[in-house]
Amino acid sequence: MASFTLPHALLGDGPHRVIALHGWLADRSAYAPVLADLDRTSFRYAVADLRGYGEAKDASGAYTTSEGAADVVRLADHLGWERFSLIGHSMGASVAQRVVAIAPHRVRRLVGVSPVPASGLDLPADQWQLFSEADHLPENRRAIIDFTTGGVRPAAWLDRMVTRSLAVSDTKAFRAWLDSWAREDFHDRIEGSTVPALAVVGALDPALGADLMRRTWLHWYARGELTELPESGHYAMDETPLALVSAVEEFLRADG
Repeated sequence: MASFTLPHALLGDGPHRVIALHGWLADRSAYAPVLADLDRTSFRYAVADLRGYGEAKDASGAYTTSEGAADVVRLADHLGWERFSLIGHSMGASVAQRVVAIAPHRVRRLVGVSPVPASGLDLPADQWQLFSEADHLPENRRAIIDFTTGGVRPAAWLDRMVTRSLAVSDTKAFRAWLDSWAREDFHDRIEGSTVPALAVVGALDPALGADLMRRTWLHWYARGELTELPESGHYAMDETPLALVSAVEEFLRADG
């Protein structure tokens, strides 16, 4: 599938190009709550679907972060963007960091929203079972979303998140992606990187919070930064959309 291009939506006409990547439990519609409030004068956003999700739900592939990174570079080539910034949520941040590993000269700035570290995520046996069976058990997806948002979100919202997740993801791809983002360690490929890199985390997220970022993200990125959103969990786009937009675009504008 050498000619495959990630499905995407373009927003804005600004000079700073940005590619946004979703996480494990959603497609690009995960960014819907923030799209109306983006600065479309300063930035031009490409919000993409990774293989196995959304408009790429039926796309075949290996469903790995390495393949995803190659797809992102191919998308940038398709758009004619020689340099661009990256935003990745959770699993999408792992893909974005793979882009830094293979094409650091093309990345202006990197933003990880509740990012999976480049070392993967060491899940205890019981948590691994919860995650690994979430491809076919909706209740597992719900439990994961509830846990990573502090157990304080309304039941209707949790149900809606699960319904969307099931609708926009291919079961086989969903399961395959887990093996890649959780178990592959490529931090040696990005350690010492001088790409400016911001990690935005939610204080209510016990899995991918500030402490983990201090041990990983800030340790590996020479120009790493950390912002914690006190009212958010793992899904800042839904939980605190305006605070997320402000934090991300302030960081991106610092490039000048």
